[in-house]
Amino acid sequence: RHCTDIICCVIFIVVILGYIALGIVAWVHGDPRKVIYPTDSYGQFCGQKDTLNENKTILFYFNILKCASPVVLINLQCPTTQLCVSKCPDRFATYIDVQASYRYKPDQWNYFRQFCKPGFNNPRKSVAQVLRDEDCPSMIIPSRPFLKRCFPDFSTKNGVLTVANQTTFKDGRGKTRNVTDLREAANGINNVLDARSVGMKIFEDYAISWYWILIGLFIAMIVSLLFLVLLRFTAGVLFWIFIFGVIGIIGYGIWHCYWEYDHLKGIPGSDLTVYDIGFQTDFRVYLQLRQTWLAFMIILCVVEVIIILMLIFLRNRIRIAIALLKEGSRAIGYIMSTLFYPIVTFILIAICISYWAVTAVFLATSGEPVYKVMANQTLCKYANLTCDPETFNTTNVTKLCPGAQCTFAFYGGESLYHKYIFIFQLANAFVFLWLVNFAIALGQCTLAGAFASYYWASRKPADIPLWPLFSSFGRAIRYHTGSLAFGALILAIVQLIRVILEYLDHKLKGTQNSFTRFLLCCLKCCFWCLEKFLKFINRNAYIMIAIYGKNFCTSAKEAFFLLMRNVVRVAVLDKVTDFLLFLGKILVAGGVGVLAFFFFTQRIPVFAQEAPTLNYYWVPLLTVIIGSYLVAHGFFSVYAMCVDTLFLCFCEDLERNDGSTAKPYFMSASLHRILGKKELSPKKA
Repeated sequence: RHCTDIICCVIFIVVILGYIALGIVAWVHGDPRKVIYPTDSYGQFCGQKDTLNENKTILFYFNILKCASPVVLINLQCPTTQLCVSKCPDRFATYIDVQASYRYKPDQWNYFRQFCKPGFNNPRKSVAQVLRDEDCPSMIIPSRPFLKRCFPDFSTKNGVLTVANQTTFKDGRGKTRNVTDLREAANGINNVLDARSVGMKIFEDYAISWYWILIGLFIAMIVSLLFLVLLRFTAGVLFWIFIFGVIGIIGYGIWHCYWEYDHLKGIPGSDLTVYDIGFQTDFRVYLQLRQTWLAFMIILCVVEVIIILMLIFLRNRIRIAIALLKEGSRAIGYIMSTLFYPIVTFILIAICISYWAVTAVFLATSGEPVYKVMANQTLCKYANLTCDPETFNTTNVTKLCPGAQCTFAFYGGESLYHKYIFIFQLANAFVFLWLVNFAIALGQCTLAGAFASYYWASRKPADIPLWPLFSSFGRAIRYHTGSLAFGALILAIVQLIRVILEYLDHKLKGTQNSFTRFLLCCLKCCFWCLEKFLKFINRNAYIMIAIYGKNFCTSAKEAFFLLMRNVVRVAVLDKVTDFLLFLGKILVAGGVGVLAFFFFTQRIPVFAQEAPTLNYYWVPLLTVIIGSYLVAHGFFSVYAMCVDTLFLCFCEDLERNDGSTAKPYFMSASLHRILGKKELSPKKA
């Protein structure tokens, strides 16, 4: 063994160090509070401790009618003054009415004043000046907090939209308006609130049933282990039952088509051809034609003959595939620790995802507060220009544009760091894909090394190393980090291109340029196929790296040509393995899912009292089904890797050895028997 692809290993280590440095820089400049807390018009966080807004956790909009939609309210900035308040308004009121009655109803003014700018307490100021300077809102309406922002308290009464049981309100400018005018400004809020209620109920269901979900997943793990152990004895039976079942079903289809064809004989109109009746939207019309059933019968006969001929000519290769499946089950039985290695891969990928997500959030919140001129007059030439709130009042902007204000707009910056934040986000995504693919590659190479040590042991299990999994993991890290990083890099580049294509496709969905959409569709399809091909090549290259310890390119080339020399065996083994593992996943997920359904719906008398009372029984049920499928997938991925490794070892064994005393085969006795005397006889020089 020697170190392979050293240059790529060095680059990989440098990139990891750079990735750590990027995370540190993002952590220094970023501020997640910008995501957690809403920001008022002065760039201050609502609810931030040790500030004047510590007890003011909710954002209030002076004129919510200016806000086009909740998306504008949450993600961008609504063109109206925004203040941090301790609670949302609970009544209708206008500044005009409050000002007119502040002398004999001071309580109304004191209540309304808490929604004005801090420090404003001049009810004698003219209404026009107050509204121009936006010292106070022109109106307040009953609202409730959502996402730490005040939204109108909508409700439906007898099919009519209302706010606090009223259908009209005063807008504070002398007009009476219908509450439907608020609909556009708060579009979709009720649906989101309903979703929040559903979310709370789902959370409650999880809180009640989490331990039963864990029990269900534990059962799925036990069933998956049993299935893998039993494959040693049932792989052939399951496959042949499926094959003969398919042959029988197709045979029944042929008979049914002939029966329909004969039954329609003599019926008026049944002897017409498809060409005679042309295209019909009701496809049942075609079922009244004898020609249709004759075509179906011919197609099914051709499929039946093809399947039977394939079974006749590929019977030995199918037997080899089944024998390798049984051998894989036996190998896992000797190296049981491999079944739990996916947990290591899961932890590594979880770390990568967490680091990427945290870095992305800190990068997205790395900007400094940017203030812009907000003017009521549409013709103001200073509107939307950047400004400095500390010096804004000394400029002539307020004179040229009465009522203009310098308010917080968004987080950004003009420094070199801020200009390249988008590039940093792309780098963050690219290194994330590279690290995830490296973690997967490390797992595949480690498992391949462990199972290869089983195959190449002369006496099984006596000659298997003491700790084959840990030894293989150590070899992969010590000698082949560069090769694994090289394969992961190629795959990460293709995946990043696919991400960019998906982004462009999303952005260009509204375009009418059909050529552009066609070109994007072709590119997406090509890169999808390329990714699948690279995954196949990488997987087999890692197996060859684990066996021989060569670099990535050499291993990929040797694996590819070895597979091409055994292409029929590859196809047969791949399909047989896919079918049996898919059947196993369905059996595990379906069986545990049925058991969970009867349990959570309290249909098992013995456990009826133990079953929790739920808002939605499908919440833990779907969790158990999906979780069981993922658990089975984790165990069966080890099995698939085992079979692929044994298959490459088997092909190498056939090419390098001839069964003689000098070059004996390393394959098991069952594979010896299937190959027969002719293939096992010593090769002539």
